[in-house]
Amino acid sequence: MHELFLALFLIFVSARFFGELFVRFGLPAVIGELFAGIVLGPSLLNIIQPNEVLRLLAEIGILLLLFQVGLETDLKKIKDTGIKSIIVAVVGAAVPFIGGFLVSYYIFHQPVIVSLFIGGTLTATSIGITLRVFEDLGKQRTSIAQIVVGAAVIDDIIGVVLLVFINEFMIVGEVKIEDIIRVIFLIFFFLGVAPVAAYILSHFVRRLERTSHLPGFVPTIIVSLIFLFAYVSHIFGAPEILGSFAAGLAMSRRFVLPFAIAFQADERFLQKVEREMKPIIYLFTPIFFVMVGLSMNIREIHITDFELFIFALILLIIAIVGKFVGALLLRKLSLVKKAIIGVSMIPRGEVGLIFAELGKTNGVLKMTIYDALLFIIIVTTVIAPFLIKWLFKYEETLEEEKHHK
Repeated sequence: MHELFLALFLIFVSARFFGELFVRFGLPAVIGELFAGIVLGPSLLNIIQPNEVLRLLAEIGILLLLFQVGLETDLKKIKDTGIKSIIVAVVGAAVPFIGGFLVSYYIFHQPVIVSLFIGGTLTATSIGITLRVFEDLGKQRTSIAQIVVGAAVIDDIIGVVLLVFINEFMIVGEVKIEDIIRVIFLIFFFLGVAPVAAYILSHFVRRLERTSHLPGFVPTIIVSLIFLFAYVSHIFGAPEILGSFAAGLAMSRRFVLPFAIAFQADERFLQKVEREMKPIIYLFTPIFFVMVGLSMNIREIHITDFELFIFALILLIIAIVGKFVGALLLRKLSLVKKAIIGVSMIPRGEVGLIFAELGKTNGVLKMTIYDALLFIIIVTTVIAPFLIKWLFKYEETLEEEKHHK
């Protein structure tokens, strides 16, 4: 237990130190937090090893982050950008999956199940990293952010369906279409019902809050609701973060139920939720990003074989370009905006690690293939925040030049 306290001390202090340091150099704070994990973890100093308790705290961090994203999401904008989000997510998942599978199976002659795991790893998107960069840059309410949020939700659904598909194929050697359809139906049913249920519950929370005589009522009840909806989301076969996102979405100022005039948004209550939840969110979210860094063991990467290096390089290109294809298909957007959306979907982070670790622990992926995938996960996770920041700055420069003309 005492070692956990020391680990948390090092995580909080290093996350704050490197976050501040990177911001002073004009870089997003999240890069500093990822770097803190790389420094503390097996990649460099090897002071902290990822364990179940830290993973649990990191999971709480990402749940709280997605709640905040839901709280700040404009549902009308998501509805307006719905088709764009679908294109970005579906094409951005299909191209890397198919490309990764075909290259692995036909060019490098890997078995079918190995090729499926490689394709699945390239499909994943760690949207938490991108959303945190948007927040660091103050861009979380822009139309681009809403497209990315919508695409992230769909991308997570695709990721779950792919995991079910690959896992079933690995265990029984075939895939039952009815199982896939059942999972998809349950996830969409949850996404339809959860915000409505959370909205109605929030109405009763507001009423209880007025009668409560104890301090800390709002954060206690809100965190409880986040955990409840994360649990229910899991029961329905959806990622837990979709539950916390739905809870945040339902409490946002722009979520309105038809025929629910009695449940008008209470501005005072919403401001109190934002004010009292932010310290908790800021406390837990750095743990998640430090954990992503801790999970990336750079020492494990041994791509010394030339053929393996070429294999990793081709997969990296597919991983990056594949996410751009969906964004490039969007109409009525500048090339820079398309590039920002494409880059936003690049990080693989912890989601890619889940795919790769599942393949390794089940004996499907050899260490050489795992090394190649780890290389891709690290590169895509680290370069994306730099590129997003640079592209936003470039867009602002173009806008200034237009204004002066």
